[in-house]
Amino acid sequence: MRLAGYIRVSTGSQLDGFGLEDQERIVRRWTREHGHKLAKLFVEKAQSGTIAGNERPELATALLWVEERKAHGIIAPNLDRLARELVVQEAALAQCWKHGGRAFMADQGEILPDDPEDPMRTAMRQMMGVFAQLDRGMTVAKLRRGRRIKGEKGQYAYGAPPYGWQAHKKELTEEETEQAGRARARQLRDEDGLSFREICAVLEAEDIRPKRGDRWHPETVRRMLANQSDQPPTLRKGRGQDAAQEGKSLRRAERSSSERL
Repeated sequence: MRLAGYIRVSTGSQLDGFGLEDQERIVRRWTREHGHKLAKLFVEKAQSGTIAGNERPELATALLWVEERKAHGIIAPNLDRLARELVVQEAALAQCWKHGGRAFMADQGEILPDDPEDPMRTAMRQMMGVFAQLDRGMTVAKLRRGRRIKGEKGQYAYGAPPYGWQAHKKELTEEETEQAGRARARQLRDEDGLSFREICAVLEAEDIRPKRGDRWHPETVRRMLANQSDQPPTLRKGRGQDAAQEGKSLRRAERSSSERL
């Protein structure tokens, strides 16, 4: 059979765990060993498994290939990579089966369509999805507790430090090169009156790089200059600010934990 392969990671920064390279190797090997042909590999980068299938363009296209008979079915490393939330997982499978396609997972073989005479088949599949959701929720809760405990101890607990600082022994310290970049950006803004976009161009021309990547974005510069203080961001804030920060940290934790599930 001609199969549409589908692999996914939830964040663009995933460097370890079940990454794209590992997933592709598993999918290609399973397809080859079972005598099928990989018609096309659809790669979803930085998309959460909890997002509906129609909001994941690569998954939607893979299912469209099945609908248009360009592929006889889909192959993914496992059900978690297809989708982590049970409702999204079931919707993707239903869409595949609706158009006569077959669904294969490299870790367990074919996922058979529902059979009214065998309700246990559906129940077992959905139970696996429920436990996957539970596992993910427990991991997120553990990460949230760890961040809260670090914050209560006065330690930095909120993900990657902002531009100009680095985390060292659970404390924020200045990063000399980035502090120079901050100072240069502020000079261009305050003394020369340049726009954020113009500041980006100057920083890149002077080989002053952002914390990640090679290109500056105007919004990145705006956020960097929003902190007028030369002191690192406070670790304990007002209750409203602290709640907002915790929300951001939880979302980062969810994205990070999802890569390990």
